[in-house]
Amino acid sequence: MTTPWQGQLKLTYAKRGEMTRVIDAYSQSPLKLQRSFHPDGQTCQSLILHTAGGIVGGDRLSQEITLHPHAEASLTTVSASKLYRSNGPESQQTLTMSLDHDAYLEYIPRESIVFDGAKFQQQVRVHLGENAVWLGWELLRFGRTARGERFNNGYWRSQTEVWQNGIPLWIDRQHLDGGSPLLDAPNGLNSQPVVGTLAWMGQAVSPEIVDNVRHLWQQREIEGEIALSCRQSGVICRYRGRSTQNATAAFLDLWQLLRQSQGDRPVTIPRIWSY
Repeated sequence: MTTPWQGQLKLTYAKRGEMTRVIDAYSQSPLKLQRSFHPDGQTCQSLILHTAGGIVGGDRLSQEITLHPHAEASLTTVSASKLYRSNGPESQQTLTMSLDHDAYLEYIPRESIVFDGAKFQQQVRVHLGENAVWLGWELLRFGRTARGERFNNGYWRSQTEVWQNGIPLWIDRQHLDGGSPLLDAPNGLNSQPVVGTLAWMGQAVSPEIVDNVRHLWQQREIEGEIALSCRQSGVICRYRGRSTQNATAAFLDLWQLLRQSQGDRPVTIPRIWSY
């Protein structure tokens, strides 16, 4: 029997001159921080590695990410996450992100593959200071569809909360049981295995950005369904389809336009995504 992991990752970022740097880091297997880059000369781009290759029943993983005032960081994962089948215990992941005033964080992991029989629960809590902005996304594939697998057993649960100065900006709770009618229902996955969510919180999005990204999506003729909704202090984008590549392309279009509103700097795609 495999012994469950109790993995931790704690990162603290601070502005040093023009660049943001990691000033404190602690990791406990299977989570590990790889080297950081500064592709635009300012933002600290960090890579998170899961050395075990996947999450099994009973695993407890936690990440705590802290940004000091004016810090700018972008985090992604080295590879796709695999949520393996469990014969009993639930796996859990907790993400806590705290941004001081005027800080900016992008949390953009690669997709997660939810195996049939996985039992997984995730909690994400984001605390934003004055004028801080958080961009986060999640891409999920339910079942290993390349081998004809469906998500018929187990469950996947997620709860995300974004707060700013003690006020909730976005509370999102999702729950999908294996074999649920929602897998095929029009108000669920509509027989599509891939779903994704992108959230930009802490700053209002102009109507021009919304119009521009919708125009880009029309030109791309992106396969699948995608929707965009504006909130007083952010925007939510949802994808439903068959391709994580198409979902990523759509999210990149929106990411590029949102990034331009943060100093007009272009998106630099993490080099690890090319491998």
